[in-house]
Amino acid sequence: MGHAVARPARGLPSWRSLRWKIAALVTVASCAVALAVGVLVHRSTLDRSMTMGRGQALTALVSAVDDHRRPGGAWTGESDPERIPPMLLQQVRSTGQAGTWYDDRNPDIPWMWAAEPVGDQVVAVQIDMGVELRSRQALDRHIVMAALATLGVVVPSAALAAELPSRRLRRVARTARRIADGDLNARTAEGGRGGDEITEISATVDSMADSLRERLLSEQRFTADVAHELRTPLMGLVTSAELLPEGEVTDLVRDRVRVLRALVEDLLEISRLDAGAEHADPRPVALGDVVEDCLARTGLQARLTVTGAAGGTQAETDPRRLDRILANLVANAHRHGRAPVEVTVDGTTIVVRDHGPGFPGVLLAEGPQRFRTGTAERGRGHGLGLTIALGQAQVIGATLTLANAADGGAVATLRLRDLEGS
Repeated sequence: MGHAVARPARGLPSWRSLRWKIAALVTVASCAVALAVGVLVHRSTLDRSMTMGRGQALTALVSAVDDHRRPGGAWTGESDPERIPPMLLQQVRSTGQAGTWYDDRNPDIPWMWAAEPVGDQVVAVQIDMGVELRSRQALDRHIVMAALATLGVVVPSAALAAELPSRRLRRVARTARRIADGDLNARTAEGGRGGDEITEISATVDSMADSLRERLLSEQRFTADVAHELRTPLMGLVTSAELLPEGEVTDLVRDRVRVLRALVEDLLEISRLDAGAEHADPRPVALGDVVEDCLARTGLQARLTVTGAAGGTQAETDPRRLDRILANLVANAHRHGRAPVEVTVDGTTIVVRDHGPGFPGVLLAEGPQRFRTGTAERGRGHGLGLTIALGQAQVIGATLTLANAADGGAVATLRLRDLEGS
């Protein structure tokens, strides 16, 4: 419409895109699974190692106790309380039964102890658990390496797999933006492929575009039909008004007839713009001179400032349509704003500014709307002037931007192409 909308620069997908969110989710899930499996395997291996160590220690303890009780037997155990771990010593003395204890006070050289009270002594044996420890450590390293290798395959695969739905969603988003910009022939081209939620969204967007196009065509047909149907009786009304005797009432009638005639002509012009029947006839012009002539024809007060050479910059445009655009902008500034109205020509840019309440926020957000001026303080009108100015600007390849000045007042900026087409 009459305002610019920023578009994100194309390039690498943003890290906040759905593609990377899916990849991050897969990464987190894979890490969680790897951690759970690693912990489960580690605990299972540790329990198995402890069970085997206890069994070996108790078997060795039975042999040591037999040797201790047999006269002249070879002693293979430990009976010095100072060397037996205090926790194990306290356990077997309190229960009077054999017990085991895993000694990891030295993490690099763990032992599995087994002890049993024999008479007034405690017989104990110790089994080296270093081999089991190193086996568990090697298993943990292999699990970590396998998990990292799996992540190295799964994460890129997930990112590639997520690219297809992301690409389809980006296509739908581009189509929706084109529709929002006025291209009601844009379609997602998804068809019936996929049968998933993206296909459903695409079908909804296409259906919305069809509905909007039908409603717009219906509105355009209605506008054109009303304007054409009114034109014939209006001509009779104009002729009849001219035949009335001079007087105050006659002047009032003729004034209202002129307003009605201008409205019908505006409606016809809008219908031609909607139908794409308007075509520019560009030629090189001295922009300052054209603007000065246009302001003179409007008969409205406006302060003109032309920068640069006398006559202004040479520009390539359709002077008749440019005249129509400027006349509507200046008339809109007088009707809805306050004096002074200032027109500035700087290069190929024309700025029309008033010192009134400015454009309403809804107009700046949505662009000019037919038969709507925005707010009461903007005055009364049909809301067609800015609509026609915007449509004619598109015909001549110019850009019309509407804004409000920081110190108050509405600002309309028209940017034309120069002779080089910039």
